[in-house]
Amino acid sequence: MAEYSQREIEQLYHRHVGTVYRICFAYMKNAAEAEDAAQDTFIRLMRANPVLSDLGHEKAWLIRTAGNVCKDMLRRRRREDVPLDGDLPGVVSAGNNDVLEAVFALSEKYRTVVYLYYYEGYDSAEIAKLLCKPKATVRGHLHEARQLLKKQLGGELE
Repeated sequence: MAEYSQREIEQLYHRHVGTVYRICFAYMKNAAEAEDAAQDTFIRLMRANPVLSDLGHEKAWLIRTAGNVCKDMLRRRRREDVPLDGDLPGVVSAGNNDVLEAVFALSEKYRTVVYLYYYEGYDSAEIAKLLCKPKATVRGHLHEARQLLKKQLGGELE
């Protein structure tokens, strides 16, 4: 297995850093911790040096690894939730901040699938593959999360 060159790592980083950061932010709910987790994700990439066959495989590997990094960080230390302050680039805007806060308030099993589905554009089959869960479980979590969000947001969910 050949190591990635510095240029290849830089290109891979620039292609996926936004997605990795947003996944980490969804878990950590804190910009500084999300940045640390994103950085750790790319460090794991350099250490593991996996063979990634295409852009989809790269992204899937990074999303799965980012989730694992965040779970590890959350297990290692107690953290305080910080209210959203608009630090999530490319997602937070005046029109959807309440919805995004409601999504981040969901439990992890719902938050991750909702974020991947609505904010990253994955379908339920892709999410199931990324999270190593049955498709029916992902669809069930999406359905339950929609109901919770509808209740939380007063029935104004589109």
